[in-house]
Amino acid sequence: MANTFTRGIFSFGREVRQIARFCMRGAVILTAKFISGASVRWVDCQPEICQRIYFANHTSHLDPIVIWSMLPENVRDKTRLVAAKDYWSAGPIRRALARLFNAVLIDRRHISIKNTPVMILLEEMGNDYSIVIFPEGGRGNGEQINEFKSGIYYMAKKRPEIELVPVYLDNMNRILPRGMVLPVPMLSRVVFGPPIWIERGERKEAFLKRCREAVLKLKDC
Repeated sequence: MANTFTRGIFSFGREVRQIARFCMRGAVILTAKFISGASVRWVDCQPEICQRIYFANHTSHLDPIVIWSMLPENVRDKTRLVAAKDYWSAGPIRRALARLFNAVLIDRRHISIKNTPVMILLEEMGNDYSIVIFPEGGRGNGEQINEFKSGIYYMAKKRPEIELVPVYLDNMNRILPRGMVLPVPMLSRVVFGPPIWIERGERKEAFLKRCREAVLKLKDC
């Protein structure tokens, strides 16, 4: 009898946590859509449940949240954000959001040959999850897209079957500019482009240039 009662309490607790998490996710999604005022467009690409690496230009801390929020629910559930551990572990609100997004947190201060971000991301993706990354490696000013770092190249080499989907974010830098704490509601755009794959024998420099150009092409879509 006691065991049954205890199991009932634990089951009830799990249900309460699931409901709370569902409500939090909904609140975050609505807030992100309201603040960003984002319109979404899929160009020669459809939101599908398959393993993908969404890669985008980066100008705001809100970028990953906005991309995640614009995905359909069934795709969103299988998509994980990638974020810096030192930023998203600072404070209870950021930690709660990181758990909510099932984020992959990268510790930039303890990177080694055996513990590279590429290996961590591929391991966390497994055979089920997609991820959202920003190959520039840091936030830009919104006026240009910086050269891409090599991480996306090595991920593509190790998992050449995964779709690489370019994403262009427009006007996000004005919603939460560098150094600002509170976001300013604006109108922005999120444009998803056609997937690409690494080609056999493609050199790193050529591949990174092609990825960057794939994002740039979406600017005028």
